[in-house]
Amino acid sequence: MTISSRVDLHALLDRSRTVITSLQEPNGAYPASPTFSAYRGYCWFRDGSFIADGASAAGEAESATAFFDWCAMVIGRHAERIRDIVAAASAGAPLPDDRMLPARFTFAGELGVDEWWDFQLDGYGTWLWAAADHAARHDLPVERWADAAALTVDYLLSSWERPCYDWWEEHSEHVHVSTLGCIAAGLEAAARSGLVTGERADAAHAGAERVRDRILASGVAEGHLTKWLGTDAVDGSLSSLIAPLGVVAPQSGLAAATRAALTTQLENGGGVYRFTADTFYGGGRWPLLSCFLGLSYAAAGDEAGARRLFAWAVGTATDDQLLPEQVDGELLAPERRQEWIERWGPVATPLLWSHAMVLRLAAELGLVGAAGGVVNAGAGARRAAVAS
Repeated sequence: MTISSRVDLHALLDRSRTVITSLQEPNGAYPASPTFSAYRGYCWFRDGSFIADGASAAGEAESATAFFDWCAMVIGRHAERIRDIVAAASAGAPLPDDRMLPARFTFAGELGVDEWWDFQLDGYGTWLWAAADHAARHDLPVERWADAAALTVDYLLSSWERPCYDWWEEHSEHVHVSTLGCIAAGLEAAARSGLVTGERADAAHAGAERVRDRILASGVAEGHLTKWLGTDAVDGSLSSLIAPLGVVAPQSGLAAATRAALTTQLENGGGVYRFTADTFYGGGRWPLLSCFLGLSYAAAGDEAGARRLFAWAVGTATDDQLLPEQVDGELLAPERRQEWIERWGPVATPLLWSHAMVLRLAAELGLVGAAGGVVNAGAGARRAAVAS
């Protein structure tokens, strides 16, 4: 692993922990980015769950627990809405998209007032998965989140087949493979961990199997996972299904082909694009996606590949050790960059999700410990990869 000489790795990892914990709201909500105009004041279930997972893996157990408490609070606050959604789906008259749960809430757990591309299902699976993994990692009871988990499982089982916006708030007309992966991981984790029990656990497990079957039947082309059902295009988020979500076994042929497709089509010098047609801020490379791809390499036992991607991600840090959402240079659509700057200002920096993914991959590489503290970069082997 060759890291730029201007990067102090220990300082960056410590800074990442501080950025996440110091900016977290008292009630547990994580801001996506504290200063970026379009994100200010909101917490996403998806982003927050991956932030909490990174914090948990780096030893910030109280921070992660507080976030999952926030998730449970939000779900409880909107319980009647969820029951209406489930009942309508069961009756064969599903509610329209604008009455489904949104991707993001205010810190207080309320619906936002700003126009947004809101209907996304992935975050609700992701919080179940992340909460279960956090509890297992730190030997914590899951009962405190059981009521919210039951509502979430019912919601996902009622609605998982619906098209919705993807991770990037785009293409609501499609069913996205990364969204399905988050749902499958969440349902399986809820059943496995005891977040839900009895008949609901059985239903969650069976539902996860149905989602996996759908991915294999319609979300694979030329041997690799695809951006949405029925296409052969790829998306940088797909590596998450290999690791950390564990929906696809890392040693499998499907995982190998997906890693190869992502590396060939979306990686450039260690940085990973979202997708080939990306024009957001000119279509730059995202540190968090490099870390996801790095986690998939690590899970397959390719530590050198994981370290190469990690080195690029940490090398994107600013002089004051802040990690951006994406970086300039080697843009896919440079002519589209300025319009976004004029609309929303400079690229989101810091992005808490970027800091969390650097911590998560650092933990996988043995550079930061789940008990807290930074490990000497030359000592400690990488934690065991996810079993296939």
